[in-house]
Amino acid sequence: MALLDVKDLQTSFRTDDGVVKAVSGVSFELEKGRTLGVVGESGSGKSVTFLSVMGLVEKRNAIVSGSVVFDGKELLGASTTELRKIRGSRIGMIFQDPMTSLNPVKRIGWQLEETVLLHNDVTRKQARQRSIELLQEVEIPRADQRVDDYPHQFSGGMRQRVMIAMALINNPEVVIADEPTTALDVTTQAQILKLMQRLQEEHEMAIVMITHDLGVVAELADDVLVMYGGRVVEQAKVEDLFAKPEMPYTWGLLGSLPRSNVVTDRLEQIPGQPPSLLHPPPGCAFHPRCTMVTDRCRTEKPPLRTIQGSQVACHLA
Repeated sequence: MALLDVKDLQTSFRTDDGVVKAVSGVSFELEKGRTLGVVGESGSGKSVTFLSVMGLVEKRNAIVSGSVVFDGKELLGASTTELRKIRGSRIGMIFQDPMTSLNPVKRIGWQLEETVLLHNDVTRKQARQRSIELLQEVEIPRADQRVDDYPHQFSGGMRQRVMIAMALINNPEVVIADEPTTALDVTTQAQILKLMQRLQEEHEMAIVMITHDLGVVAELADDVLVMYGGRVVEQAKVEDLFAKPEMPYTWGLLGSLPRSNVVTDRLEQIPGQPPSLLHPPPGCAFHPRCTMVTDRCRTEKPPLRTIQGSQVACHLA
């Protein structure tokens, strides 16, 4: 049985201009100890999908439907109290920008301690000790001293390590990492990915890696969801996706990757812009940018079909 089972997740937002369909019928399963890579351009619905899973979308203007089952429990429709018990304890989240996710006027230690105290019956002293242990685990030097520093006293890479420590401090079964290496230089990015791999092996946790970087997916993921226009357009094991991608959008993403064995003046690019989620095009959402478009693509939305073990939403597949 999958640890996290999402079926037909739909998320829309009411705006002054109309209804924005940010997520349209996303389904996937995540098993214990495995890593799911979620890729796509900005605006493809990656982050909103998992904010919906966590119950973090603004309820006043959001419409969420479908099913999100975590360890046998339905999360959609669960009370705020029930979700708070799960968030931060059984499901951790690493947000994209650690500088805006950490409180700039509170010491790092205080913020970590609050995460422990919220979900465990321990003293402040025990929570502090746990915070120091986690800072050591994410390889922050002199953790017993740095625990009393403020976020601005840490580098970008170190702040991201603090965010990883905060996500792991209550030993969650699932960690959702939303673009955890985007703002980091290449060397620090490699260190963070290696750290996450090590921690996953030690804690046997499942990871969702949300990214636009297929290099990160190749490094970490077991399975991959490719999203476009709020939909899953391809779902496959990582080795199959890189060896035999079926969807033209996936071809474009892979074609834009720099390769050490190919010398070129210019990387390939996907022409055009991602679709408006307020006024999506008819048929396949990718058809205005696709080099292999047919008349059927312009009028008929392709269903997600199983082809040789992968799932693909494309009439050409």
